[in-house]
Formats: sequence, C-alpha cells, structure tokens
Amino acid sequence: MSKRLKIVFFLLSLSISGFAQEKLTLQEAVTIAMQNNYDIKISKNDIAIAKNNANIGNAGMLPSLIGTYSNGGSIQNTRQTPATGADRVINGAKSTNNDLGADLNWTVFDGFSMFANYDRLKELQKQGEVASRLTILTTIADVITAYYDVVRQQQLLVAADSAMDVSILRTNIAKTKLQLGRGSKLDVLTAQVDYNTDTSSFLQIKNALQVAKVRLNQLMVRDISTDFSVINSIDIDAAISFTKQAEIAEQQNPNVQNAFINQRIASLTLKAIRGARYPVISLNSGYSRANSTSPTGFNQKFAANGFTYGVTASINLFNGFLQRQQERNAKIEIETASLNLNKTKLDVNAQLLSAYQNYSTFLDLVKLEQRNVDIAKENLDITLAKYRLGSIAPLELREAQRNAIDAQNRFIEMQYQAKIAETTLKEISGNIDLSN
Repeated sequence: MSKRLKIVFFLLSLSISGFAQEKLTLQEAVTIAMQNNYDIKISKNDIAIAKNNANIGNAGMLPSLIGTYSNGGSIQNTRQTPATGADRVINGAKSTNNDLGADLNWTVFDGFSMFANYDRLKELQKQGEVASRLTILTTIADVITAYYDVVRQQQLLVAADSAMDVSILRTNIAKTKLQLGRGSKLDVLTAQVDYNTDTSSFLQIKNALQVAKVRLNQLMVRDISTDFSVINSIDIDAAISFTKQAEIAEQQNPNVQNAFINQRIASLTLKAIRGARYPVISLNSGYSRANSTSPTGFNQKFAANGFTYGVTASINLFNGFLQRQQERNAKIEIETASLNLNKTKLDVNAQLLSAYQNYSTFLDLVKLEQRNVDIAKENLDITLAKYRLGSIAPLELREAQRNAIDAQNRFIEMQYQAKIAETTLKEISGNIDLSN
C-alpha cells in the first residue's frame, strides 16, 4: 500500500471517529469542572466550617450550663478510741456518696470583647468566601487555558494536514516529470523526504493534542481517556478597557479583598484586647442534690438539695503591663495590615498593567500574523503554479511551503497567547466572563 493511500485511510478513520466524539463547549467544560473539581469542593468545605464558627455562642455571648454526677463509696475497717469507754471497732464499714447537680454561668459583660469576637468570626467567614472565590477563578482560568490549548493543537493539526497535502502534490508532480523525462530522481527523493518530515510533524502534533485533552479531562475530574472535540476557532475579546478592569480589580480582586478583611480583623482584635480594661460581670446559678451514708460518722446519713445563685464581678487591676503591651502590638498589627493592603493594591495594579500590555501586544501580533498568512498562502499558490510549469526549482517550492506553514503556526500561536493574556487580565480583575 502506498504512503499516500495509508494517509488517506488514516485521515478517513480520524474523521469517522470524530463523529462519535463529544462536542465540548467551553461553558460545558467550566460547568463540569465547577461540579467536580477537588480544589473547589475543599474550598466549599472550608466555607462551611467558617460559617459554622460564626455564631454568638462561639463568641462567648451565650451562657454555659454544665451538669455533673458522681457516685462512689468506700469499705473500711475502723477503730475509734473515745476519751472514755471501750474502743469501737467496725469491720467492713461501707460508706456511699451520691452527688447530682447543674451549674449555670453567663458572662453578661466583658468590656464588649464578645461583640468584637463575633464580628471577627463573621470577617473570617468572609475571608473563607474570598479564598473560595479565588480558587474558583483560578480553576476557571486553568480550564480556559487548557480548553484553548486543545483548540490550538487541533488547529495546528489541520495546518499540518494541509502541509502534507502540498507535499503529496509535489511528490506526484515530481514523479510525473520523471516519467515524462523532464525531471530527476533526486527531485522525487527530496519530495518524499520532505513528505516524511511533514508526516512526522503531523504525528507529533496529534500526540500533543491528545496530551492537551488529558489535561483538560483532569481539570474536569472525569475519565482522562474521554475523547471529545472542541470548537475550531479561538475567539478573543478585543474590546477590553484597562481603566474598567482596574476599577473592577479594586472591588473584586480576591487578594485585595483578603487584605482589606485582614485590616478589619486587626481592628477588631484591638477592640477585643481593650475590653480587658473593663470589668467582667457574670451571673451564676446552680442546683445540687447530695446523698451520703457513713456508719462511722457522727451523722450516719446525710441528704441535701437546693439552688445556688450569685453575681461575680472582676477587673484586671495590674498584670505586669501586659495589657499595654498587647494593645501596642495590636496597633502595630493594624498598621501592618494597612501597609499590606496598599502593597497588595500596588502589586495587583502592576500585574494588571503587565497583563494588559501583553494583551495589547498579542492583539497587534494577531493582526500582523493574519496578514502574513494571507501573503504566504498567495505566495505558495503562485510558487506551486510555477513549479507545475517547471519554471522554478523544488527548493523554492519547499521554502514557500515552509513559510506558509510557519506563518499559519505563528498565527495560531498568537491567537492562543492573546486568549491567555485576556484570561489572565480578567482573572486578575476577578471578572472572568465566559461569553467569549
């Protein structure tokens, strides 16, 4: 079987298998990843824990009620010697002790520390939500990158297939010229070598396509051997405004939000520490029931039950200047949190500007490479026509073919890089839109 016929059968089988493949859109890929991705599931569990912790009981606002029960006894041999009279000897004296009770304690005032702690718990819940949102943004960006990598490899495979078509045509022309006595065996052999080179590139790109599909399946947390097809184009949002993205980042960037929450938590920590300067007032009450027997005691049986109640107040008068030290450290933490917020904003703006510059550059390169593709294609058509007429050497045709392949590959690569830059830009601003 000739090499050309083998390639025809190979491409035909590839096309037939394509009909059975799942047609996967970007929106579907993201939806599957959102449902299955392990990092997202873990972040949701972290949110659930933070939400469970953000309650007034954990902040110390509710009373505590503790029930106690004890039951015990002893067996003893005793000898009692009174001041007058004979010794009293008891062997195997059995004593019992039974206590049942409940104690209630409620701190009704602690210098407003409990309110600061409750607000702090709610801020920690928000921080967990921000961390989860960062995980979701990162996952979506990874899925977009992996999805369009599949698209890129698919387009490169089509371009490599076209290069093979030209090489087959060139080989056939060389053979025909040789049969007519107008060509040489060297031209035929050179054409076949170039064809084999193009076939090697085709197989390598086909392998890269399968690897890219495995990566996307992994991000979607499904069977990594699942085969699918994707769209045939890379759509780029060419109307992104840096000013608008900067405004969005100020409000939605997870790192900025997290730094702002840390500043708020530092302020609440100082408020809770200052509460130690005020008195702590607690209400307490309890109920107890006790029964005991002691054959060797003055009272052989004892029983009691009843309620207790009271108010406890305490205030820290002096603790070795630790209160002042803690307050000073808390103020420093507030300043540190404020500096970190400003630093985070600066870092995000720098990342955003760099991403926007990359985005703008790749958009210009896409336009340039599109023109290069048109020029290289026209040059290839003209060169191929001249080769048929025998007015140029095979080397010139191969050069034109290589220029066309390189131009097409660069165009595909620039489209992919522009899409990645667009995704990075939107990820930094915290505003990934799947409409493109």
